[in-house]
Amino acid sequence: MIKRIVKEAGGIWKRVRKSLKSKRDEEEFEQSKWELEEMQEKADEGLIDLRYFDVAGVSLDPVIPYAWHLEKTTIEITATKSKRLNILGFMNTDNKLDSFVFEGSINSHLVIECFNLFCETITKKTIVVLDNAPINRSDEFEEYIEEWQKKGLFVKFLPDYSPELNLIEILWRKLKYEWMPFSAYNSIKALSDALCDILANVGSKYLISFS
Repeated sequence: MIKRIVKEAGGIWKRVRKSLKSKRDEEEFEQSKWELEEMQEKADEGLIDLRYFDVAGVSLDPVIPYAWHLEKTTIEITATKSKRLNILGFMNTDNKLDSFVFEGSINSHLVIECFNLFCETITKKTIVVLDNAPINRSDEFEEYIEEWQKKGLFVKFLPDYSPELNLIEILWRKLKYEWMPFSAYNSIKALSDALCDILANVGSKYLISFS
C-alpha cells in the first residue's frame, strides 16, 4: 500500500547517494566552476589541455549495486578480501586517458612520480585539476609545482567537498558500476586483466559523454 501511494505521487526507487554539499563554500564552488568552464572553452579551441586527476581503487570485494536479472533468478558474486589495485589517472573531456596502476597504498612520492612521467608527455600548456587530498597537498608534492610549471604543467586545486567538479569521477563510476564484467571478480589476475583492458580502451571501446 505504501509503495503504491509513493509511486502514484511520482516517487521512484533508486540508490541513495552520499553528499558533502552542505559542508562546502558555495561561493568558492561557483567561482571554481566558472573558472573550469573558461578553461574548458580554451581546451575546446585547442589552446590548452585540461586534465582531471584522481586516484581510485578496485578489489575482489565487488561494487555492483544493480544488475538485470531474469525473473525468479538472483545473480550472486562472491565477495573476497584481496589486495587493492589502485589507479592514478589524468583524463580530459576528449576521453584521452593517461593512467598508472599500482598494488598497495598510494603516497605523495608515488603521485609525484606519476606527475613527472605525465609531464614528459605533454605537448602544450596543460592544466591538471585535482582535489585537496593529503597526498596532493603535502609539502613534498607542492615543492614540485614550480618545476612542473616550467615544463608547461599547471595544477588547479578544487574547493573542498566538490567532487562533482572533478570529471574523472565519472570514469571511476563507469568503470566500477558499468564496465567491469562479473568475471573480473573470479581472481585477482582476472580483475587486473579486466582493469587494464578497460583503461587501455577508454576513448575507443569505452566512451564517456561529458556534455
